[in-house]
Amino acid sequence: MAGQNQKYIKIINSFGDLVLLNLAALAGYVSRFKGFDNFVESQFLSLLLYCNLAWITSASILNSYNIKRVTRVTSIVSNLIKQVILYILLVEASLNITKPYFFSREFLTYSYIYLTILMIGWRVGLTYLLKYHRIKGGNYKKVVIAGFGRASNQLRKYFESRPDTGYRFFGYFDDHSRNSSKFLGRIEELEEYVVQNEIDEIYCSAFELTSNQVAQIIDFAEDNLIRLKFIPEANLIQSRKLEVDFYDLLPIMNLRPIPLDDSFNMVVKRIFDIVFSFLVIVFILSWLIPVVGLLIKLDSKGPILFKQLRNGRDNKPFVCYKFRSMRVNDEADTKQATKDDDRVTRLGSFLRRTNLDELPQFFNVLLGDMSVVGPRPHPVKLNENYRRLIGRYMSRHLIKPGVTGLAQVKGYRGETSEPHQMKNRIKIDLFYIENWTFLLDIKIIMLTIYNMFKGEENAF
Repeated sequence: MAGQNQKYIKIINSFGDLVLLNLAALAGYVSRFKGFDNFVESQFLSLLLYCNLAWITSASILNSYNIKRVTRVTSIVSNLIKQVILYILLVEASLNITKPYFFSREFLTYSYIYLTILMIGWRVGLTYLLKYHRIKGGNYKKVVIAGFGRASNQLRKYFESRPDTGYRFFGYFDDHSRNSSKFLGRIEELEEYVVQNEIDEIYCSAFELTSNQVAQIIDFAEDNLIRLKFIPEANLIQSRKLEVDFYDLLPIMNLRPIPLDDSFNMVVKRIFDIVFSFLVIVFILSWLIPVVGLLIKLDSKGPILFKQLRNGRDNKPFVCYKFRSMRVNDEADTKQATKDDDRVTRLGSFLRRTNLDELPQFFNVLLGDMSVVGPRPHPVKLNENYRRLIGRYMSRHLIKPGVTGLAQVKGYRGETSEPHQMKNRIKIDLFYIENWTFLLDIKIIMLTIYNMFKGEENAF
């Protein structure tokens, strides 16, 4: 079938990796020694063997070639960087233990740099080539859905809006007639249709079917070697990602840890926070604070910095720093800024519109209370109000709050006078928490910088 060539993609991917690995090593040799003189006579051929074994080992440990159709490019690059780091550690460990020959440190550094550049280009290029191929009609999977409901309809929209994933949706089967061109018949008609049309995958909305129907579909799928996947109940769609563990033969579903529960990811994010905040403080805030501080003093009476108690990771309160953008007032901790708010000073309006009022929070980042990117911290009073109104609101405190965040660059910044506005902000915050990657942080930072120069409609 058209969708059953995934194994060839894995072969191409792994073969291409090994070719580029050896090219990177050769390029490193040329960069160091300006040619291939004495290459064969030297022991670099032995080193290439170490390198290839180390790469294969790192790929095996990290399961690097288990790339699914729905895997995002950012996740592919993030996982590749992990593999490159593990590969370097394995090579260095092998050389330090065996020390059969001396290899130029400059050569090794060149080869690592070339490897990283070539691998990222190769993986990203191959991913987009596959997406293009699927959009044009290749490498597709034929799919149907058994059982119609809200979750099934969301899945149908996903299939139809994402041709790059290569899913060709044929329609629904349900015991209740549906006024839709995608309605194919009753559940009892599913088996004959699947066989005749060589369907690759069945997505089963088990909560819309009887237990006997589910058991029959499972038996049919297994007998006919058809992939069967289950759609969770509609009220579970917004929950955290699930994974399945087996207690002997009994499958148990559990909430999967978020990416930043992983120690490696946590260390990477913290190192970046320290380096980035230190650079901002030294090269920007060192001169900006005196300049902005003087302007604030000239514009209105009061302190330069506004200090407010906000909730951080695990809902622990901390003192958050901002440039003061309002006149000193008694409602600062209880009332959000609104459009044309008379409390906002002339200078404060500019600071808020350009996000410059948030820059002192890089001290919070350096101290460890905040991260460069994360859900924006809310005042304690606002937290108490919304935690009672919005489901999963407190889940945003699973990680450190950020100076900027995905919700902010998506337009959910400023006043949230209506509950639906806060719900949308929380939904995006939770998406970020559950799908964090280092490259996503970089993208959010770039968008934040762009918005600073462009100005934002909701910043007031």
